[in-house]
Amino acid sequence: MARRKEPKIPDAILDQLLAGADPKTAFDPNGLLDDLKKALAERALSAEMDHHLASGEAGNSRNGYGKKTVTTETSRIELDIPRDRQSTFDPQLIAKYQRRFPGFDEKIISMYARGMSVREIVGHLRDLYGVDVSPELISAVTDAVLDEVATWQARPLEPVYPLVFFDALRVKIRDEGLVRNKAVHIALGVRADGTKEILGLWLEQNEGAKFWLRVMNEMKTRGVQDILIAVVDGLKGFPEAIVAVFPEATVQTCIVHLLRHSLDFVSYKDRKAVAAALKGVYRAKDAADGEAALAAFEAGAWGQKYPAIGQSWRRAWSEVIPFYAFHPDVRRLIYTTNAIEALNSKLRRAVRARGHFPTDEAAMKLLFLVLNKAEKEWTMPAREWSIAKAQFAILFGERFTRAMA
Repeated sequence: MARRKEPKIPDAILDQLLAGADPKTAFDPNGLLDDLKKALAERALSAEMDHHLASGEAGNSRNGYGKKTVTTETSRIELDIPRDRQSTFDPQLIAKYQRRFPGFDEKIISMYARGMSVREIVGHLRDLYGVDVSPELISAVTDAVLDEVATWQARPLEPVYPLVFFDALRVKIRDEGLVRNKAVHIALGVRADGTKEILGLWLEQNEGAKFWLRVMNEMKTRGVQDILIAVVDGLKGFPEAIVAVFPEATVQTCIVHLLRHSLDFVSYKDRKAVAAALKGVYRAKDAADGEAALAAFEAGAWGQKYPAIGQSWRRAWSEVIPFYAFHPDVRRLIYTTNAIEALNSKLRRAVRARGHFPTDEAAMKLLFLVLNKAEKEWTMPAREWSIAKAQFAILFGERFTRAMA
């Protein structure tokens, strides 16, 4: 039988705290839990003041207390904030202009990241904790994320990325009184050790070569010197923009996107059979066999019934063939965007919960928070990465060696 773990707070102290009180009310607004928060916060502030006086200028001393009301998850607490005679004390636990107890902002941001609107968060806090918080306060808390977004978007990047996946999803944003569809573009980089990193997030209504060139130049300005393989979803002007900035990059069309585009031409009842017929193309041994399989598909019943499929593969063929040089296990890493598709599914769930966004900034806040949360869950490289590294070292030589440095 497992032994009971010794509590961090002795039972005798807990009994003393609960003496004469109804345990059921301990978590009520202004109950025992809030009393403890107040006592602990004031004790910590007093300790901060002691440290400030001991390490500060001679002659300074305590000068009474000031009152400050802070919001917690369950209520509002009035704290006695110590003051000093020289007015140089700036507490860290509850900063000078801070009106919310530590941890409260994190709860708000967590709810926002799950797709809850400002009004929904207000109602949730009221129903669950009995705290009335204004929508303006919620907006102020989440707006603080925009500074973090700007810093994150401008941070330095690795000099070399063996793999970078570029993808986009559509979001609805109110713009000049109308709800418009805008594209959010995401770059997911894979480092030489196989770990993943979100490189950036760009929101744009009109895509094109100029936009993609700006994105590539931004990445170069942030420190990227080389991309070995860029996996894209067939967006117009994208391959040209990539090689204009990273001339040695191999541009690979995402086969999953190409298959989806192919099936857009197909009636629902035929889709399963057409998808099976196309497997011979992208599972071929090499580029020559792949092109022969594509010619056989075009000459066959499905290619004759849906000629636009063969034409779309022909147009993208120069960006289709790079993956034929790799082992099948490695192909699964580079010809599909499974990594970014899993990420997009989380983004879409959050976006669906919101419907549409009032501004571009509101969309960026939510998407950044979802991405940030997802990135923290990435702890291990893909299982195929050890095989991929060995093949990358042979195919790319010193370019891959620089990424390992």
